[in-house]
Amino acid sequence: MVGPVVAGVLGTLAPAFGYMPALGGDAITLSAFAMLFDWPGITRASTLSITTGIASTALSLLLVALICAAWSGSRAFRIIERMLSPLLSVPHAAAAFGLAFLIAPSGWVARATSPWLTGWDRPPDLLILQDPYGLSLIAGLVVKEVPFLLLMTLAALSQIRTQQARDTALALGYSPVTAWFKTVFPRVYAQIRLPVFAVLAFSMTVVDVSLILGPTTPTTLSVQILKWMNDPDLSMRFLASAAAVWQLALVVGTLLLWRVGEIVIAALGRRWVASGARGGATRTIRALSLTAALLSASAIVFGILGLLVWSFAGFWSFPDLLPGAFTLKTWMRHAMNLWPIVAETLIIASASTLVALLLTLACLEAEERHGLRPGSRALWLLYVPLIVPQIAFLTGLQTLAIFTGIDGNRTAVIAVHIIFVLPYVFLSLADPFRALDARYGHVARALGAGCDGVLWRVRLPMLLRPILTAAAVGFAVSIGQYLPTLLAGAGRVQTLTTEAVALASGGDRRVISVYALSQTALALLPFAFALFVPAIIWRNRKGLRHA
Repeated sequence: MVGPVVAGVLGTLAPAFGYMPALGGDAITLSAFAMLFDWPGITRASTLSITTGIASTALSLLLVALICAAWSGSRAFRIIERMLSPLLSVPHAAAAFGLAFLIAPSGWVARATSPWLTGWDRPPDLLILQDPYGLSLIAGLVVKEVPFLLLMTLAALSQIRTQQARDTALALGYSPVTAWFKTVFPRVYAQIRLPVFAVLAFSMTVVDVSLILGPTTPTTLSVQILKWMNDPDLSMRFLASAAAVWQLALVVGTLLLWRVGEIVIAALGRRWVASGARGGATRTIRALSLTAALLSASAIVFGILGLLVWSFAGFWSFPDLLPGAFTLKTWMRHAMNLWPIVAETLIIASASTLVALLLTLACLEAEERHGLRPGSRALWLLYVPLIVPQIAFLTGLQTLAIFTGIDGNRTAVIAVHIIFVLPYVFLSLADPFRALDARYGHVARALGAGCDGVLWRVRLPMLLRPILTAAAVGFAVSIGQYLPTLLAGAGRVQTLTTEAVALASGGDRRVISVYALSQTALALLPFAFALFVPAIIWRNRKGLRHA
């Protein structure tokens, strides 16, 4: 995991400091950084990256903490858990398009409220999408990061004993929300610190969501770097590399700032715990957290529904809530171009997921056979590709790929996808694999089975559902990769994600909806397999069906 990232960063550092002989750079200079800091939009772009990243991460973490504190153990919380997989599988670009179609001046929200609340007979002249403060970008990031952080929190809760501590606090008169924050949250946050860092780094450097929802004058820094990378003037590669190094420095600095914030909040939290305050606005927090959770989930659900309606829409004038007619013309017109792109996306996602799954199973089986117990350092290795900004090392990897002649093809894209798919597959499968009762293997070996026999005939069949779920997560992650596909494929490898984002500049909602829906359907399909295949295969074996 570290090798490609380090190679990519080194490949970015060299041209950033003027060394790239192929383009005439054979001396170490700071001219690229001088050009970067002379660019009029550098301060604004850097500020946008920092503010949108911190705001979206803090809001997502706060919302997840409030949901867990107010609703854990309840029926509503179990419903929220069941919704996680579908919400997680929706690619970032599709979710961003859906949200854009909801909150745009001519979107469903304006259409639904215009007859009885606003009285609008034409779309209002409001800058909602791509606003200069990045508010719509923050909203889009929060909508997608809440399910991820909630999943990581649920995994952390399963590893620590929380119920006993919370019950003790409740017996001492603490309100449920206060009891959770004082006894559970500190231990949970220690477990999810790396996922939070990954969310912060991703939110600061995301490209596809920024292209759809982010401001344009100027753009966020990561989008501007991509523009410089794709500039016909190859000398702009020096400027792009310098900007990528600056983006990396911003992320590192923001992570350090976040760590300082952790220390300050921990000190304040210890004082709060020692104060013995037991009260808490439990009812208010329950209502607010549930409302926020419903809004977040509804933004994705109704956004996808909006994409579905737009893909079949005929003439649709404002402020009509639904089109005047439904038609298949858009799907029929783009079917011939769509199928090859769907096939390419399937091949890349399937190959990268399969390799990542095999590597993950090999690592976990090696742990089991050799009694290895990886610590936190091993977990850091997994998160390296998620914490280091994509734009900071993918630009270097692209340069190295050009020198070696392996850029611009499917193999290069699959290799880069594996870097990002493997951590998610490992994190999804590690806990179920390690939690499997070792006595099953002991019994099998007592009956004469070897290590390979235990793996193939006992462990893998019992873990069929977690394995398929982990594969589904990896498949969805691969489907949603925009920047790795664009840079590793040199713009010549077309997937549903790259095509959907490219169509964003055109503004044809019907065509965008067709590609975004195809992308979502492809990402959801493996989750359906993970749900139904084990139920069918183990229909006569109740214990295996629930493994």
